[in-house]
Amino acid sequence: MRLPRRRHLILLACLVVLLVVAASASTDSAAAVSPGVAVDFVRRSCRSTEYPRVCESTLVPCAAGVGRSPRRLARAALAVGADRARNCSAYIHGADSGSGGAMKDCAELARDAEDRLRQSAAEMERMGRAGTPRFAWSLSNVQTWASAALTDTSTCLDSLAQHQARGGGKDSDDAVRVKRRVVAVAQATSNALALVNRLQPSPHRQRLL
Repeated sequence: MRLPRRRHLILLACLVVLLVVAASASTDSAAAVSPGVAVDFVRRSCRSTEYPRVCESTLVPCAAGVGRSPRRLARAALAVGADRARNCSAYIHGADSGSGGAMKDCAELARDAEDRLRQSAAEMERMGRAGTPRFAWSLSNVQTWASAALTDTSTCLDSLAQHQARGGGKDSDDAVRVKRRVVAVAQATSNALALVNRLQPSPHRQRLL
């Protein structure tokens, strides 16, 4: 049951990217490429992330909307992270409250992470051309917000660990499942931030951005 749900979230994130690409096709400088070239670009880009397997499994399905654009790829990664955060928050709300305040903290932190990641993806629509003050300002904002979303996941895991320690070292089943979902958010967010950081312009990259 978990796998179809995960695939649904990934495909939803990719659909958002495709819609954005269609809306901005006249201003985006990334040329259309064959599916094989796009997939290869995603896989090569994922090698620079902390969780390359997660990166590939979540972003290869978005390759058609990414092409060879580092900016589109980073935007897709942010959307995947936001969808995972939403899924995590929804699960916590439906879970047993056995972990009390820790669960409530995590639900709020997951919502905050989702908001920051969606805000980051939206900001990338306003970045403008690489090398301009607008681009630098937007990139700085996205880096700040994505970093804050990653901090949210760390804070949630710390809260759950403290609750576990107070309870004698044993987690409830719900707490274990929540941890898995939070880790999934953290991994996707870490990958997104790595791809965002690669957008720092250098002369040989600016044409693709």
